[in-house]
Amino acid sequence: MLSRVIRSRSYKIVVPSTQFLRLKSSVTLSSTVNSYPTDHTNANVEPYVTPSFVDNKFFKSDSKEWFDIHDPATNYVVSKVPQSTPQELEDAIASAAKAFPIWKEYSIIKRQGIAFKFVQLLRENMDRIASVIVLEQGKTFVDAQGDVTRGLQVAEAACNITNDLKGETLEVSTDMETKMIREPLGVVASICPFNFPAMVPLWSLPLILVTGNTAVVKPSERVPGAAIIIAQLAAEAGVPAGVLNIVHGKHDTVNKLIEDPRIKALTFVGGDKAGKYIYEKGTSLGKRVQANLGAKNHLVVLPDSNKQQFVNAINGAAFGAAGQRCMAISVLVTVGKTKEWVNDIVEDAKLLKVGSGFDPASDLGPLINSGSLVKSHEIIEDSVKNGATLALDGRGYKPADERFSKGNFLGPTVLTNVKPGQRAYDEEIFAPVLSVVNVETIDEAIELINANKYGNGVSIFTSSGSSAQYFTKRIDVGQVGVNVPIPVPLPMFSFTGSRGSFLGDLNFYGKSGVTFLTKPKTITASWKSNLIDEEILKPSTSMPVQQ
Repeated sequence: MLSRVIRSRSYKIVVPSTQFLRLKSSVTLSSTVNSYPTDHTNANVEPYVTPSFVDNKFFKSDSKEWFDIHDPATNYVVSKVPQSTPQELEDAIASAAKAFPIWKEYSIIKRQGIAFKFVQLLRENMDRIASVIVLEQGKTFVDAQGDVTRGLQVAEAACNITNDLKGETLEVSTDMETKMIREPLGVVASICPFNFPAMVPLWSLPLILVTGNTAVVKPSERVPGAAIIIAQLAAEAGVPAGVLNIVHGKHDTVNKLIEDPRIKALTFVGGDKAGKYIYEKGTSLGKRVQANLGAKNHLVVLPDSNKQQFVNAINGAAFGAAGQRCMAISVLVTVGKTKEWVNDIVEDAKLLKVGSGFDPASDLGPLINSGSLVKSHEIIEDSVKNGATLALDGRGYKPADERFSKGNFLGPTVLTNVKPGQRAYDEEIFAPVLSVVNVETIDEAIELINANKYGNGVSIFTSSGSSAQYFTKRIDVGQVGVNVPIPVPLPMFSFTGSRGSFLGDLNFYGKSGVTFLTKPKTITASWKSNLIDEEILKPSTSMPVQQ
């Protein structure tokens, strides 16, 4: 997603909803549905400018503070993203607030039609969005396509809003009925992480739009390119100016979104510390907040499992996306003799190719930045010092291509003899590192998992229906898979992380997502069909009772 800056003294964005978009440098996106990056840039290529998006216009920020975006495979700077200025943040929120009363009056059929067009454009631009994910985030191209696909599925489900937003009506008394409808909240802010540059913005944005809300989205300052393309496609689909706005930055931006009274709800996906801060501060100001936090997902394997199916599943779930998924399987719990299967896991993991996301042969790419690489090394070393055993060491891995000698690469790593209390077990490592814990019974596995503070997901591999039923009824985790390694449901359901992995009352997308983004209103009306009886009634001050 390259961009071009066009400077013009006479350039002015004239939009009635805002008075403060004065002289700006217009930015056009140079990537298109048919033209986008297919390889890494070199050190001599000038970084492209990541624009802001207000009133359906891209512009270069006036900020004096810009952050470098590095290609994780080369560590070359490929783009720069601004810390949005206070005025630009004000612009975006004011634009969304002014657009809200207009957008909420669009008929639900009209909003649905725009949603259908948005889905079509997302599908047509999938490879274009995936390419910028590879460049800025490091995923393999196939995995980046999956990132877009999972977001696209939420957008497709949002097209069912004409069913999902139906009200309820009941004749509660003679000639009296009560109707319950749900109405939009207003401006919703979405604060997104680096690991899913397309999927997470699309977890919330399609539902924000079809429910009649307006949005201010803050993509991760590490990977903003996908969100920028998504904004362009929303405008092309017919979303009016001001309904969707994109801002950038770190703490100052987040604090503005939390504190501004025009923003009625906050959605967040990311780490524990930031999520807790946003949730506590946002709710203290009366805002609705949904916050997905960290995770430590376990996979339990029983001796009656299909061995090869299990080995294939664990390697994909543990090492895919370089382990940078909130639903990655980072802990394998072997029950009984299945501890002997770890050697098979290691041998298969050795066959995985680590390299450029643009290389079709790569199975996983680099970590997002050098800090993540250093942290993973520290966790591995500390855990080994405290009793863990390195069955497979991916540290020091360097692809053969010299272009990637400075990339943030970590090969698949397997630690055995891991126990609670070791950093590899206790912390969300967010790297291709699998920790193996040995237990003797399914009850020990359940006790271990329920004692962990996180509750995002868990899987069990078994050929026994009774064992699966026993496990699913006793496990205290929001998303459970049976012979499914990553049990994230399709978006007709919700992402149901729980306990330490989620703060809030209503989860992302699905029915919960619609409920989160709307508020109920009841309307009770009386239309008498027989007015003769009314003439003999006398005024009464008693509590009315309908019959």
